[in-house]
Amino acid sequence: HVQLVESGGGSVQAGGSLRLSCEVSGGTWSTYCMAWFRQSPGKEREEVAEIDREGATRYADSVKGRFSLSRDGRTLHLQMDALRVDDTAMYTCAAVPGYRGYCPVDYIYWGQGTQVTVS
Repeated sequence: HVQLVESGGGSVQAGGSLRLSCEVSGGTWSTYCMAWFRQSPGKEREEVAEIDREGATRYADSVKGRFSLSRDGRTLHLQMDALRVDDTAMYTCAAVPGYRGYCPVDYIYWGQGTQVTVS
């Protein structure tokens, strides 16, 4: 059974940095696509960054050049630099069995989320 646990959220000043982590347990995690999503009250859930089973990464236009996704074994990291007030959101890690070179549209495993507040 796949479980995802996020950590690293908190409060930071605009222009600062945070590093989020997502630890995966269970399942054949090495073959999964993984991603970070975020959502603020009244807004649609947004996919921030995604990494496929080969390690290729993709980013939302809103975070390109500021956020960086990496994978270290069972742990997914999201390095967030030059944070802005509108980056404030609940950030949630997700996973899904991946394919060669691309990921399914729908993620099926979800963590509980970690709050990021930028002021």
